[in-house]
Amino acid sequence: MTAAPTAPSAAADAAPPWPVREFDVDFRGHRTAVRTSGELGGARPLVVLHGGPGCTMDYVLAVADLAGRGTPVVHYDQLGCGRSQHLPDAPAASWTPQLFLDQLDAVLAALGIDDDYDLLGQSWGGMLAAEHAVRGPAGLRHLVIANSPASMRTWVAEAGRLREQLPADVRRALDEHEAAGTTGSEEYRAATAEFYARHVCRVQPVPPEVARTFAWIDEDPTVYHTMNGPNEFHVVGTLRDWTIEDRLPAVAVPTLVVNGRHDEATDACVAPYVERIPGARWVRFERSSHMPHVEERELFMDTVAAFLADAPTGTPTATAAEPQSPGA
Repeated sequence: MTAAPTAPSAAADAAPPWPVREFDVDFRGHRTAVRTSGELGGARPLVVLHGGPGCTMDYVLAVADLAGRGTPVVHYDQLGCGRSQHLPDAPAASWTPQLFLDQLDAVLAALGIDDDYDLLGQSWGGMLAAEHAVRGPAGLRHLVIANSPASMRTWVAEAGRLREQLPADVRRALDEHEAAGTTGSEEYRAATAEFYARHVCRVQPVPPEVARTFAWIDEDPTVYHTMNGPNEFHVVGTLRDWTIEDRLPAVAVPTLVVNGRHDEATDACVAPYVERIPGARWVRFERSSHMPHVEERELFMDTVAAFLADAPTGTPTATAAEPQSPGA
């Protein structure tokens, strides 16, 4: 088991010092659960897209810390996820990136912010954010792509490389159960947890908000299993051949790309964003894996807040974020 950083001192469940509203908006007759932190109508809001596909807003609620710095933050659960409408009987072909792009547009319009907003996507959320940005939406001002691959083929290849670094007995359990089709077994889940502790969240045990997202997926894995697969590294779903690499030069807003030193979204995964989006800035968090907003929470908020305030452009280079916690 890898060494874990110190868990964040500020619990996501603590009552925040800013106003929080939770409500539903309609999307094609289905319920979308929305949470706003801070007051809309003043400063430009930051809209947060969670990962998966099939996760929930819970594990990225820490980004609401930015409301304490004057930036209103909007979270929502994507269709089929968390507190939003679940559609377990929907045809597999209905779960597409376009569906979630349309839902994002519906949320922006319902909140009346589609003419002026910033966007932060984490993991799959960053892929979705990039899909949104290449279409040139008029209201988008800044883009943050956090821990996201630009190509699922690269993601799978890099996951295979990381997987080879696992202990032999863990690799054996993964290989045998995948070959047998028994990925629901306890042994397989335990082996998966070893990969996650190294490359998904190095805060162990995972914080409650992260555990809640995992629990939501377990309760209804429809979207995750359909689009991704049984876990982060065995990708057999409809997104397995997805790529946005060739379309990235169309992104026309200041862009920040982040990942972690131990991230499953390795440097190779995020490189196309850095190299192909004009003027993109890249920051790597040295004590983090896939969730620097949890693993190096304060430093992550400092980095994003500074970017939204300044949004520097120029030759893309990797900046290593200065660690603030002991760790691996």
